[in-house]
Amino acid sequence: MAAASEPGVSLRIEKRRSTAAWVVAAVVASVILGIALFFAFHRKPVSLRGAVTMQDADPKKELPIADVEITAANDLKTVTAKSDAMGFFRITLPVALRRGHAVTLQFRRPGYRPLDLKEFASDKLYVARMVPLPRETRVDANQPQFLVGNVRIRYSIKTMAAVNIGSAVQVFQIENKGNVPCNGHDPCSLDGKWKAAIGGASLDAGTGNEFRDARVSCIAGPCPFTKIESDQFSKGGEAISVSARGWSDTTTFLLEAEVFHPMASELVHHSYPVIFGRALNFTLPSESEGVSIEADIERSTIIFPLGPALHLSWADCNARVNPDRTKVYRCELKPGYRF
Repeated sequence: MAAASEPGVSLRIEKRRSTAAWVVAAVVASVILGIALFFAFHRKPVSLRGAVTMQDADPKKELPIADVEITAANDLKTVTAKSDAMGFFRITLPVALRRGHAVTLQFRRPGYRPLDLKEFASDKLYVARMVPLPRETRVDANQPQFLVGNVRIRYSIKTMAAVNIGSAVQVFQIENKGNVPCNGHDPCSLDGKWKAAIGGASLDAGTGNEFRDARVSCIAGPCPFTKIESDQFSKGGEAISVSARGWSDTTTFLLEAEVFHPMASELVHHSYPVIFGRALNFTLPSESEGVSIEADIERSTIIFPLGPALHLSWADCNARVNPDRTKVYRCELKPGYRF
């Protein structure tokens, strides 16, 4: 009897060995995949992201600094980058510099003290606050300090405006005789019982013009027995038309509309800047043009066009463009002027 059972026992042992082999293979594959992912992650170049601002105890005065030369260095290699108009920088480290490695970030820009930050490469956001160097503000004792006050911003935005240049009128009739059986000969009344007629009119505003506020009214005859057939007027446009149906006696209609001529115009806007210390800040829409600064210099109101060079006799100005295309301006007073 024992010998008869040996084939079944052998089969079960083979199945267990096969299952164990598959489990071992799966475990080995998982370990290999994990190691591969680990090395792939750590061999991927690390990008350091951050921002450069001006150091100040007042957060409102921590202005972004553009064109800062940024160097990331260690014993292996050195890479460089530059901050943009918003002070943002991204610097990609060589593959040899992996996460957790020590790195020195150096920030250099004329007018600011050199700044070195000893960091470790990671995904964190780096903020570098640079100290501005004292500006040469010596003023001759006999030189007056000019007062700048009542500062406001003037700019224009182009817009399309439509000017009403008149109105147009067209009279039309639907000639018909009431109480005449239709007998299936179109056009008929809405219930198909009485003979009807159709009439209409059209208007043309002329090239470059358009109709607005168009309306059609029955003004004479048995108006209750009429219906607008085709409405090609309510949406306006350069040409409009209408047709109507009447199934009683003759009726009279009136087609009217206002004629507009679209014209490009400039709207002048005014805004006021925010002043922190010796600097003023303001933002403008992306469509703004002809930017000027109006200010009272020693109680005389003067308009100062900025122009593409952003030149002012009493301040140094710079500008940057945000991702939404709005414009950000900052002007700092020159020596000899005060707000």
